[in-house]
This record gives sequence, C-alpha cells and structure tokens, in this order.
Amino acid sequence: MIRHAQIRLIGSDGSQLGVVSSAEGQELADNEGMDLVEISPNAEPPVCKIMNYDRFRYEQSKKQQDAKKKQTIVETKEIKFRPKTDSHDLNFKIKNIQKFLSQGHKVKLTMRFRGREIVYSQTVGLEAMNKISALLEDDAVILNPPKMEGRQLVMFVGPKS
Repeated sequence: MIRHAQIRLIGSDGSQLGVVSSAEGQELADNEGMDLVEISPNAEPPVCKIMNYDRFRYEQSKKQQDAKKKQTIVETKEIKFRPKTDSHDLNFKIKNIQKFLSQGHKVKLTMRFRGREIVYSQTVGLEAMNKISALLEDDAVILNPPKMEGRQLVMFVGPKS
C-alpha cells in the first residue's frame, strides 16, 4: 500500500536500515514474516518500519483504553435555593455542597428570584452567597464570584487542590 519510491526503513529490532526502495522494504518485511508499516508519511523520505501490524493495532487500542481509564470526568453539580430559604435548609444544602466538593465536582450555586424578590438581589442575595462562601472557605475555592444572570444570582465553587 506504500506508494513512495524511496523510504527510510527501520528494522523490526529498531535498527536503521537506511533509505531503500519500497519494493525492497516490502521484500525484507515478507522475509521476516511481518508487515511494512508507514510511521511518518510527511517526512522526506517517508519513514517505514518492519513490524507486526495486528500487534501494533492491539497495543494502540490498549493504550487508548488505559488513557480513558485514568481520565477523570469533572461534573458540575447545581444547588438551587431562594432568598427566603430557611437557615436549616441552607445548612443542609451546604452539607450537600461539601459532599460534592469532596467527590471532586464543581458546584454551581443558583439563587433564583421570583416576582418582586428581584429587589433583594443585591442585598439579601449577596449576603446569603457571602455567608455560604464563608462557610465553604475550608473546603472550596471560589471559581466565579456571585453575579446576576437574568433573574438568578450565580456563583461557581470548586474543590481545593
């Protein structure tokens, strides 16, 4: 399948065999019972290696699986409350926030204002958000400070590293 006249050939043991014709490289690979695989097609001349292609593909898939296993997915959890949320309910939600942070998730805190409650967004709303951030000071770092998005006051916190 290699369509280049000259290739730089690497042997099955990793030794440099020099620049040879692609037909000669294919013949050497056939003699060893292996495949001629193009490693770097953009090089001048293209680099090819004598190897077992099926084993190479298998090892590549295993590397991808291992990389996928080690990858950590950070979810963003959301906690919603209102300006009239009672202190007991607020403490319960703070415990949930701490649980999410201990699991390594980011948390989006949303305070929703309905109707005329929007008048309290800069007073009651900010006080509640500042109180929450003070209580979470040991467990979390504030990623985005509280800001208004429409009728909601939103703040993002993440786990401390």
